Amino acid sequence: MSIIKLHDLYFKPFISENEIKSIVKYLANKVKRDLPKDEVPIFVGILNGCFLFAADFIREFEGNCEVSFVKLASYQGTSSTENVKQLVGINEDLTGRTVIILEDIIDTGTTLQEIYNIFRNKNVKQLKVASLFFKPDVFRKELPINYIGKSIEDKFIVGYGLDYNGLGRNYSEIYQLSTTPKMKNIVLFGPPGAGKGTQATFLKDMYNLVHISTGDVFRFNIKNETELGLLAKKYMDEGDLVPDEVTINMLKAEVEKNADANGFIFDGFPRTQSQAEALDAFLADKGEQINGMVALEVPEDLLVERLLERGKTSGRTDDTDETKIRNRFNEYNTKTAILKDYFEAQNKYYGINGVGSIEEITQRIAKVFDTL
Repeated sequence: MSIIKLHDLYFKPFISENEIKSIVKYLANKVKRDLPKDEVPIFVGILNGCFLFAADFIREFEGNCEVSFVKLASYQGTSSTENVKQLVGINEDLTGRTVIILEDIIDTGTTLQEIYNIFRNKNVKQLKVASLFFKPDVFRKELPINYIGKSIEDKFIVGYGLDYNGLGRNYSEIYQLSTTPKMKNIVLFGPPGAGKGTQATFLKDMYNLVHISTGDVFRFNIKNETELGLLAKKYMDEGDLVPDEVTINMLKAEVEKNADANGFIFDGFPRTQSQAEALDAFLADKGEQINGMVALEVPEDLLVERLLERGKTSGRTDDTDETKIRNRFNEYNTKTAILKDYFEAQNKYYGINGVGSIEEITQRIAKVFDTL
């Protein structure tokens, strides 16, 4: 989960899809346990926001039931207007029936009071309320809320049926209103020999960003025998891959050391989708985000030539063997394809022509940077 933008506002991850599923299941089971055996309740969902919750709740409910919906509105923007519109009534005969109102969220209770009064006058056997979310700090009505999935603070949320001026209902998670991100955070990617390190040096000065190189971070931690460095070295000495968690924690520590930065250029990280997801979650928790993944694209044969030429003077043995070089490209292409898909899904992938002079390539990247 990462920061999302709807209209003019930003929202940060708040409640995951898995947690929502657990809450819905808990509510459905609790309602079922409280019903007399063989009783068929009628669930009434409040549209528009409740449609996802109601659908999932009904699927989790183990037993026969009837379902209906009523429609009204009491929201404009991010705050309740307390002006409840006309209720689209229910046609079923509710005499002697158990009616359970399903609400996605209850805050002031103004909307619910209107609905409750209507159903209370229909000679029902029982009238209960089940709400996915509840804001106790602003609830002002003398109404019984029989089932509460999760109590939350009074901050505007979207997702899972809830919207901000029409947008956001389709997200499977819940997002909470956040501040506008202040940092410019870039993932800089490129195959071996593409000049990624050279470009990072220019770009960090041009945009006053902090350059975080995974290789440099690893070497620093191992050389200084930090707790994370010793742990990473242990895995490396045993010929094992360093777990994502260790790498991510090193990067987190580096970000924390530069809390006042204008932003970061992440070089060589993330390398896997799980790392990308962890980075998104870490930044989102701070109200920040990855603005874009900028990838230098250079034909493989040209890069092989570059690296073989570099190997004549660099002293790096892995730059003198073409087979080893092409194996590195295979590994890069496999990982990059996954990350490209991941960032493209967020409209954050930018491929840059990496052929040309250093200055030309810097200018191409700068044009993208200026739009992020």
